[in-house]
Amino acid sequence: MTARIVAVINQKGGVGKTTTSVNLTHALARLGKKVTVIDLDPQSHLAVSLGVVSPQTTGIDEVMLEHCNLQQQLIPVRQNLNLIVAGPRLQEIEQLNEGGARRGDLLRKALHENLDDQDFVFIDCPPSSGVLVANALFAADEILVPMTSDYLALQGLSHLMGTIKKFESALKKHYKFSLVMSRYIATRRISKDVLNTLQKYFPGQILATTIRETALLAECPSFGKTIFEYRPGCRSARDFTALAKDFLEGKVM
Repeated sequence: MTARIVAVINQKGGVGKTTTSVNLTHALARLGKKVTVIDLDPQSHLAVSLGVVSPQTTGIDEVMLEHCNLQQQLIPVRQNLNLIVAGPRLQEIEQLNEGGARRGDLLRKALHENLDDQDFVFIDCPPSSGVLVANALFAADEILVPMTSDYLALQGLSHLMGTIKKFESALKKHYKFSLVMSRYIATRRISKDVLNTLQKYFPGQILATTIRETALLAECPSFGKTIFEYRPGCRSARDFTALAKDFLEGKVM
């Protein structure tokens, strides 16, 4: 069995990438799936959100710099859920000059045959389009794009689609692609307008459940908890459970 490798990506910041990565992976783990989540953002927000706060802990940085293997860096953080932290040297990879195209292939090589016992590997990407995001795109089979319902997010998405198309053509591969509506406010007209626009351009690619904006989702990370631990049974926890099921079943709007 080969793990499905999913890059959670959006070059715009503040769209709920880490919130989605943390709560969706925990929701999948709670449904019995074996999941590993990799923090590929030097800011390390994913690790902090899962309660792992140790700036000196090495992680995917040392794996990509070829100083150790992936298995050595796995931290079991919840039942069925492993974390690989960013590590203090991840920023250095963004600045690597030598190595040409090989610089983009470090993560794929590290993942290759290393996580065969997992159902999913999620990669929480930084909000940029540099070497780290290139590594995620080289490694991934699937792309999950969290989107907020504002016009700037739509602009950012068209830029991202251009990047993805370039990678598909260069690597001769076709990504399985889905969007998730994050931080959705149903009472705002613009939310509905943006969602309608997305449905027009991405038919059959938007996961059926929208993640509604709540203060609870913003509060969880400061406690190092997912929504299922911070406020079990709340609306946001129900949203993420439903989203995990959509993701597994391919249920779209």
